[in-house]
Amino acid sequence: MKNLLTFNLVLLLAISLHAQQRVFPIVKNYGGIFEIPNAVEKPDSSLNYNIVVEVFSGSEKPAELNYALNNVARLINLHAIGGVSKKKIKVVVAIHGEAAYTLMQNDQYKVKYKTDNPNLALYKALDEAGVQLFVCGQSLIARQIDSTKLIPEIKIATSMLTVVSTHQLKGYAFFKF
Repeated sequence: MKNLLTFNLVLLLAISLHAQQRVFPIVKNYGGIFEIPNAVEKPDSSLNYNIVVEVFSGSEKPAELNYALNNVARLINLHAIGGVSKKKIKVVVAIHGEAAYTLMQNDQYKVKYKTDNPNLALYKALDEAGVQLFVCGQSLIARQIDSTKLIPEIKIATSMLTVVSTHQLKGYAFFKF
């Protein structure tokens, strides 16, 4: 029995020493990812990564960070950890649908959801990382969101559809979260 206990303690210690910490190479504090030093498939650091992302998913729990937005941060951080420099990553985000509510200033968000907007610092971090953030003007009108009450990092587009089509025609890769 003593040998089994010793074995389990040694195994637990080995596992905890081998555990990795999430890293945030470009988008600080969001989109944490793990380094994979033995990966054989990595981003090509000689390429320019131009990516347009459609974000439409809302949060099931308005008090929690929007998973789709955090995934944008992960996308950027994954390319960086794979060796792509920040200057070679251009990301444009087209927000619409339920995700449009995440763009409301805290007072407006609180009126709608009875909780603070947990996405505000994430939007600031994405903006600081150079991400271009657009909201679909059509979604604002359809959801009756006051465009004067949006966070400062966001810009209004005619539509999500036109942001995506324009950037795809410019050669941007497309993701949908």
